Amino acid sequence: MADSEPDCLVSTEWLAAHLAAPDVRLVDASWYLPQMGRDANMEYAQAHIPGAVFFDIDEICDIDSHLPHMLPSPEKFSSRVRRMGLGDGNRIVIYDGSGCLSAARVWWMFRVFGHPDVAVLDGGFPKWRNEGRLTEDLPPHPRERHFTARLNNLMVRDLSQIRANVVSNREQIIDARSAGRFAGTELEPRPELTGGNIPGSINIPFTDLLNAEDGTFLPEDKMRRVLSAAGVDLKRPMVTTCGSGVTAAIISLALYLVGCPNTALYDGSWSEWGNELDKIDQTGRETG
Repeated sequence: MADSEPDCLVSTEWLAAHLAAPDVRLVDASWYLPQMGRDANMEYAQAHIPGAVFFDIDEICDIDSHLPHMLPSPEKFSSRVRRMGLGDGNRIVIYDGSGCLSAARVWWMFRVFGHPDVAVLDGGFPKWRNEGRLTEDLPPHPRERHFTARLNNLMVRDLSQIRANVVSNREQIIDARSAGRFAGTELEPRPELTGGNIPGSINIPFTDLLNAEDGTFLPEDKMRRVLSAAGVDLKRPMVTTCGSGVTAAIISLALYLVGCPNTALYDGSWSEWGNELDKIDQTGRETG
């Protein structure tokens, strides 16, 4: 992103100044867990940043998987975003209605499919609205645009790779869930899952990397201190994880901001690993 903004994070001030730029496209990527009692589609219809299209992570996914919002095929991703008017040559800015809950997931998805010119709005829609900036309730009418999807497998980890990593410890696994969910003392939002964590993983609740006042990311030096205090070695390779691959991307974005752009994300996350506990021992090997 231009004008001295970090290439993966833009301020509300920057976006307000570039709202009418011909190459900028906006994406509302709001998503909520059922227990949050919020309807992302309805909220988008009531108010969104002018020109923003709605990106539904529960539809732009692999709907044949039993796991929630797993990555779709490159063909499906390309088809959906083309219709949303998002394509080659666009500078895509993503936000969500929580400040930063699901926007980073969609940021990661665009990068996985080969579109690096993508950023997250720091503080998201809550900060935008609190500052009294423009909103609208009109549905956009985007013109279809060409999008070339090229899957970067280096940015994604699957179950077999995480199992192998538990044995090798080649990559640090960083879990974005709350401390209680990580320790297994707090119920998982998906009732079929038991609590706990992947052996050898490091817990950094994603909220520890955000300012409590406005949901913006901490300054780089403070993020580095949080990561260091948790035991993360920024010189070693890293994989992020969470409950279902959504908030893990917030850790991925924070790592990008401190100079580690090449981290991977475990797409199945605890939704997958937690269902496999009866088949995996503490070394990561199958038990049956």
